[in-house]
Amino acid sequence: MKNTLTLSERDLDRIIEMAWEDRTPFEAIRFQFGFAEKDVIKLMRSQLKESSFKRWRKRVNSGVSQKHLKKRDPEINRFKCSRQRAISGNKISKR
Repeated sequence: MKNTLTLSERDLDRIIEMAWEDRTPFEAIRFQFGFAEKDVIKLMRSQLKESSFKRWRKRVNSGVSQKHLKKRDPEINRFKCSRQRAISGNKISKR
């Protein structure tokens, strides 16, 4: 697992937020932070209460979540909404 000790609190919160968001695929987290799916799972297990982690895993593994690009509509070819601010690396840039 990647070292979470080197992450800022803001980055850690952002990874958790992205992991909870159904439409944000694991590939987007890997692109921005370098965390593979297994690293995100370990991070979520260590940062969430057990009941919250179980609820998150159940949701990710169900048909509701589109955390895996293979489950997404093939016409969606981006990580973010077209109306969302531009993201460059880990930093959100202003328009």
